[in-house]
Amino acid sequence: MKLSELRPAAGSRKKTKRIGRGVGSGHGKTSCRGHKGQGSRSGGGVPTWFEGGQMPIQRRLPKRGFTNIFRVNYNIINLKDLNKVKSNDPITLDLLLEKKIVKRKRPIKILGEGELTKPVIIHAKKFSKSAMKKIEEAGGKAVVV
Repeated sequence: MKLSELRPAAGSRKKTKRIGRGVGSGHGKTSCRGHKGQGSRSGGGVPTWFEGGQMPIQRRLPKRGFTNIFRVNYNIINLKDLNKVKSNDPITLDLLLEKKIVKRKRPIKILGEGELTKPVIIHAKKFSKSAMKKIEEAGGKAVVV
């Protein structure tokens, strides 16, 4: 078989419906829109979620829960991830963004999973107790920003 001999499987490609090409085509005159009504008009038709005037499902279902507008989303970082930073500079949000360890500019929270291999100075918004303990044991310093 050669590249020039490749063809799609029989029946896998359906011809498009050519509408508005004369009465003899079967899709002429009204172009498959029928006579009168909302669906026949240009720009007409109903939205996908429209339920024919019935109370829509998003209004029938009860509202649940609560969204706290003061919630703070943190960049969560484990101690094992901090071993990837090779420089001896203090670890800050800008450094972590530069090294692509975090993706967004959000406050940092350090968690204690893994071990630190060298003493480091870490500037973050929050630390877990285990992370704080492991950082100090490694000879580093945890600075709450």
